[in-house]
Amino acid sequence: MDSNNVVWIVIAAVVALVVIGLLVWVGRKRQVSRRVAQADEIREEVRQEQLKLQHREAVADETAAKARAAQAEAEAKAAEAARLEANAAKHREDATAHREELDERASHADSLDPRVKEQERAGSVARGDQSGRPEADR
Repeated sequence: MDSNNVVWIVIAAVVALVVIGLLVWVGRKRQVSRRVAQADEIREEVRQEQLKLQHREAVADETAAKARAAQAEAEAKAAEAARLEANAAKHREDATAHREELDERASHADSLDPRVKEQERAGSVARGDQSGRPEADR
């Protein structure tokens, strides 16, 4: 082999190495490009999911606020019901005390009235029982 052939073989080998190097470089660049595109796509999906998540969190917060308002309203109504029940009990006590007072007054009136017999005094004016009272008074 002459030196000219060796030079051409060396040049061919260098060119082949350069071509292989370029092919590897282009392949890696494409791979990096694909990975960057894939990463961007995943980031976009994550961003979309974050928006959905924020919406769900807002709905959850709103629902929790409504629940707290409903609970407060229920507590207020329970307090109002307790107050009304206490008022009703007070009115019942007052009515019972007044009825007892009227019964005592009616009994006193019966004891003063000579027309009312002893066994007829058991009736109560406060309850609307007029039996035992003289016919002329009815």
